[in-house]
Amino acid sequence: MTRKQRRGILIGTSLVVLGVAVGLVLMAMRNSIVFFYTPSDVEAKELAPGQRFRLGGLVEAGSVVRGEGTTIRFVVTDMSTTLPVTYTGVLPDLFREQQGVVAEGKLESDGVFHADRVLAKHDENYMPPEVAKRLKEQGVWKGDAQASQPNPSPKAN
Repeated sequence: MTRKQRRGILIGTSLVVLGVAVGLVLMAMRNSIVFFYTPSDVEAKELAPGQRFRLGGLVEAGSVVRGEGTTIRFVVTDMSTTLPVTYTGVLPDLFREQQGVVAEGKLESDGVFHADRVLAKHDENYMPPEVAKRLKEQGVWKGDAQASQPNPSPKAN
């Protein structure tokens, strides 16, 4: 075998090994690439109890119950399915009912999502595309009506 042939075999083998490594990494990460799951996704995918993930949706109106200390219970909904959440800690200032929320934690065998971190949406004009699409499909979307209203012009002095 000549040096040129050996070099070609080495390069070819390296490319195959690299391709297999990239494929294995992508297969391992395929379920964790999602930014968050909605309650409907959790129900459809039947996620195993104890598995960590992010849960996203809207805080259901009238569902926030403050318990002893800093324990808070609330329900996250995507307008078709709901999932109860419990969280112990200080909630963000922007957390309120009928607002977007993303909670990180685990779904336990009791059917309650135990969050260890809660993130509230930071801008009233932003909504993740998946949630906006589901709300439009269900006829609950309010974004188009708000966007079509003209902004009031400042009064002249």
